[in-house]
Amino acid sequence: MTLTELKYIIAVARERHFGRAAEACFVSQPTLSVAIKKLEDELGVVIFERGGNEVGVTPTGLRIVTQAQKILEESANLKEIARQGNDPLTGALRVGVIHTIGPYLLPKLIPLQLRITPQMPLILQESFTVRLLELLRQGEIDCAIVALPLPEAGLEVRSLYEEHFIAAVPRNHRWAGLPQVDTEMLKQETMLLLGAGHCFRDQVLEVCPEMSRFSAAADGIQRSFEGSSLETIRHMVAAGLGITLLPMTALPEKPPAADDLVHYVPLKEPIPNREVVLIWRRSFPRLQAIDALADCIYRCDLTGVRMLNGKIRSL
Repeated sequence: MTLTELKYIIAVARERHFGRAAEACFVSQPTLSVAIKKLEDELGVVIFERGGNEVGVTPTGLRIVTQAQKILEESANLKEIARQGNDPLTGALRVGVIHTIGPYLLPKLIPLQLRITPQMPLILQESFTVRLLELLRQGEIDCAIVALPLPEAGLEVRSLYEEHFIAAVPRNHRWAGLPQVDTEMLKQETMLLLGAGHCFRDQVLEVCPEMSRFSAAADGIQRSFEGSSLETIRHMVAAGLGITLLPMTALPEKPPAADDLVHYVPLKEPIPNREVVLIWRRSFPRLQAIDALADCIYRCDLTGVRMLNGKIRSL
């Protein structure tokens, strides 16, 4: 039995598909399948029910997967304790961040963090929330900066900041000169959305749920478009393909010039928003490192946010 095999069964249990699990683990499907079959033979049990479009987890397999997650966490903690010795602020901190936060927070956070805690460099990984949660469970990262809500419990959470959403429209759009717009008005517009897997997409669809049926339908291109990043979507807005919602941190720092191709229009109360948090495993030993990272984020000068300085709580 190896830690790699345990990572493989956790991935399959999450994805319910050998191919997707192999992609998540950056190995070929035959490599993953052979390793899992070897583990099943060694333990003398069937962990997964194969057949059909979705892989099932047997009752015994579910207990094994749960225990495997604990083993990986403890293994990561053991390595961390050995690496850091008695100083939790010495040595790298492995931080995950979601795509809709990283480009706007990290350029301000990294110089500040290097100045305040230069002995604790950050090793950064940008990905989707689901992938970061998997890396966190496996001990591949130490903490992650994500947006609520989260799809699972068992983590420690510290609130960082709250930010409103704002409408981005083409320069010649009829809303460009308005002081505010109502979210109900969004329902009649062509909305530009992030692709599936982005939590910000889900948050926008909460504001405008009508778009979900258009983006899922075959003729959805008539009412919604999907982009791979907020910057891609901003350029699509500039090209006049539709409108979108952006978090306040995604706004340009300098006021837009009169001839800018995108105009930003505030939304009327109640304004949709998101809460950005720092999460880590309950068993993670370097709590002073977590505190140091959070303190650096609180000192960042972010556009249009309300810092929360939240207390630690459990999910």
